[in-house]
Amino acid sequence: MDIVDGILKKDKRSIAKAITLIESEPEKAFDILKEIYRFTGKALVLGVTGPPGAGKSTLICQLAKRLREKNKTVGILAVDPTSPFTGGAILGDRIRMQELTKDEGVYIRSMGTRGRLGGLAQACFDAVKILDAAGMDYIIVETVGVGQSEVDIISLADIVVLVLVPGMGDEVQVIKAGIMEIGDIFVVNKADLDGADRLVSQIKMNLELSHAKNSFVPPILKTIAHTAFGIEDLELAINQVYNILMGTNMLYGRRKDHLKQELQELVYEIYIDKIKNRFSAELEVFSEKILNRETDPYSAAHIILSRMEGEYSNDRKN
Repeated sequence: MDIVDGILKKDKRSIAKAITLIESEPEKAFDILKEIYRFTGKALVLGVTGPPGAGKSTLICQLAKRLREKNKTVGILAVDPTSPFTGGAILGDRIRMQELTKDEGVYIRSMGTRGRLGGLAQACFDAVKILDAAGMDYIIVETVGVGQSEVDIISLADIVVLVLVPGMGDEVQVIKAGIMEIGDIFVVNKADLDGADRLVSQIKMNLELSHAKNSFVPPILKTIAHTAFGIEDLELAINQVYNILMGTNMLYGRRKDHLKQELQELVYEIYIDKIKNRFSAELEVFSEKILNRETDPYSAAHIILSRMEGEYSNDRKN
């Protein structure tokens, strides 16, 4: 079966092959991505992020079960830390979601961070497109953690669920600049632990300050994932936020921003590859000159760029 046809027919083996290509040989995957792109844009992409130990995987597992009860198909991309020995994902999340693997309406894939600080593997963005084209109603992306630089998820997800737990210093963490802006929905998981109500109050107080100008205030929910307490409320909150984003045209704006950023990064990558391929000799020569203080990096960079622009002008004339 052709991989593209297999993806469109929801064949799990074809989906797996395509994502493996994206991770290992991205250039070979470009043709697949080009063909399936017109079939994307229908899935709701949920980002689930939060500190290690917050119970994200259990929460996602329970949410996926809830969505399956309503006959919705679910794709899950669990971004694991990359193993320093094999370079592959450690697969902890996939082990925790084992009970979902037999469900034909659920596809689970672990992906390594490949050392990225943002918490998302580079291939994760394209893997979402594969699952979208395969007709998944919901695509849930779980990221490694949350921090000042770990906010890649907002460049991918339609809705971001920020999961926090009491007693892990989250009362301080949530007030850090940039963190409050990530979440569209705040979940205080393990709400049976001491300090849950205090954490909810802290989040509310900070939301009043940081979301004063927004069109809606993100809901705050309490859950106990391992008992499924609060999962129904989470599903309702996701639907409510989605309706707000659709009704205010914010979802369109977000998706446009995501695509603009993706396009910029693609152009940048292609541009850098061309410089490396066409000007490898010049890079070597200039590196030595810079080392010997015969020139400086700034002048060298401008010379290389001007030469590349000259080649581009000649190509257009021809």
